[in-house]
Amino acid sequence: MCGICGDVDLSGAPDPEGVRRAARALAHRGPDADGFHFDGPAGLGHRRLSILDLESGQQPMSRDGVAIAFNGEAYDFAALRDELRAKGHSFTTRSDTEVVLRAYLEWGEGFPERVHGMFAVVV
Repeated sequence: MCGICGDVDLSGAPDPEGVRRAARALAHRGPDADGFHFDGPAGLGHRRLSILDLESGQQPMSRDGVAIAFNGEAYDFAALRDELRAKGHSFTTRSDTEVVLRAYLEWGEGFPERVHGMFAVVV
């Protein structure tokens, strides 16, 4: 099971070292890799336990100006990917994370109603 963390500071910038410390504290949840995304007032951290798309599912993942850190599984991600492709979305990975991110880009805050699974996510 992966680990996600972050910091939002609306008066400035997030504390990068704080996000890195939090990610290190989650290393037992995701021993395979770590990743970080900092943009404006938000910083995301991710510890990865590689299960799906071992080569290209790194997180946090960013597409079209939106970043995501995801933990869990979208059970229907293959069918959802097909539906999103039909709506014009393209994919560069085989991970369920990218499908969830594209679902957010397509349906906004209502995306969890379309994704069946067990997960935690920060967008």
